[in-house]
Amino acid sequence: MVVEGWLVRAATARPDRVAIETPEGSWSYAELLALAHAGAGELAARGARPGERVAIALPPGLAFAQALHACLLMGAVAMPVDVRATAGERARLVRGARLLIDEPLGTGPPGASTGELGRVHDLDATAVVLHTSGTTSEPRPVGLTYGNFLWSALGSAVALGQDSGERWLCTLPLSHVGGLSILMRSCISATTAIVHERFETDRVLHSLRGGNVTLVSLVATTLARLLDAGLTEPSSLRCALTGGGPVPSVLLERAREARVPVSLTYGLTEACSQVSSTPLAAIAEQIPGAAGPPLFCTRVRIAPDGEILVRGPTVAAGAQAADGWLHTGDIGGLRRDGRLQVDGRKAETIVTGGENVSPAEVEAVLEAHPQVLEAAVLGCADPDWGEAVTAFVVARDGAAPEEGELRAHCAQTLAPYKVPKRVLVTPGPLPRTPSGKLLRRGLR
Repeated sequence: MVVEGWLVRAATARPDRVAIETPEGSWSYAELLALAHAGAGELAARGARPGERVAIALPPGLAFAQALHACLLMGAVAMPVDVRATAGERARLVRGARLLIDEPLGTGPPGASTGELGRVHDLDATAVVLHTSGTTSEPRPVGLTYGNFLWSALGSAVALGQDSGERWLCTLPLSHVGGLSILMRSCISATTAIVHERFETDRVLHSLRGGNVTLVSLVATTLARLLDAGLTEPSSLRCALTGGGPVPSVLLERAREARVPVSLTYGLTEACSQVSSTPLAAIAEQIPGAAGPPLFCTRVRIAPDGEILVRGPTVAAGAQAADGWLHTGDIGGLRRDGRLQVDGRKAETIVTGGENVSPAEVEAVLEAHPQVLEAAVLGCADPDWGEAVTAFVVARDGAAPEEGELRAHCAQTLAPYKVPKRVLVTPGPLPRTPSGKLLRRGLR
């Protein structure tokens, strides 16, 4: 199925509407379209072609938005890359990309052939490739189509409502589906995305208090920091969509007392962000651990082993198992009231501050240290991070590595959120199964 191009449609219907607003400046939809055309011309001149991947390693902001929409206009597949990744991580992430954009595109006039680009989108075509960490150390690419994003936007709008004056504040990385979806939804509906390069408590607090923000996406850690900083009763905020991991009941109660409306959400990259979210009408009866009913376009069922399975037009085609369902690797259940209860992760992936961390990747780095014999990494419950990356190491004979030294060693190779918050040196050996596999639950 072919639909009208989102950016072209938004720029025609609401040319003066602010498309993207950042602390450094803002662009209207007319301006964004013109700049995206200029960017598309540059990409084409550099060899990009429809259907090919273009890696975007730019911080969240205006330049990222231009590069993203330049790709979508010309039919190239945008592949955002986390700018916090180390050089080695980035090299793995950009494999298969025709181009790597790590500097802002030019703002000159578009090429002669770009004027008609982006008039339509094929809903079956891949729009974006995002990487997600599974249970191995290698990030896995997930291709999301225009149709996935369109249905996700519609499902979100039904659950959370939508106003023509929507102003959605993004404090999440744009290399993750939770952040990128804000830009995509806003373009689909011709509303405003407010983008901050990173979460800074004072800056976000200022926006919520006086920036006419109607929606904001958070994780438990950032919600807690805002409440600690004194956020109370933000006048224009309809909803603080909060997910990316467990949200403690104490934190929900604090938000309720501060009159901050929180909608718990559960989602994943393979389902193009939200699977279930608490509708605005039900926020007052928020239930810890229950992320609301599935989106209207999404089906959820629970496998016999308790795994959450997802199906529907938001699910990436390549993520479906042979039975036609997305096997999430998460454990939960459906309550009598229809809400999805999420109890934990079937896999051992750590979710810390909304970020996924593979224990095996961190263990490999620790075991590369000359004083470490073996290492085990797991997520420990933490009021700030949801789960804190915690490492248990066994030292080599005669060695006595210090915690600070091991954390510094990890920081040389790993992105900051993957560096263990705590490193505990313990007498060996580490617990293992009869077959020799590490038994992490023996360390809890």
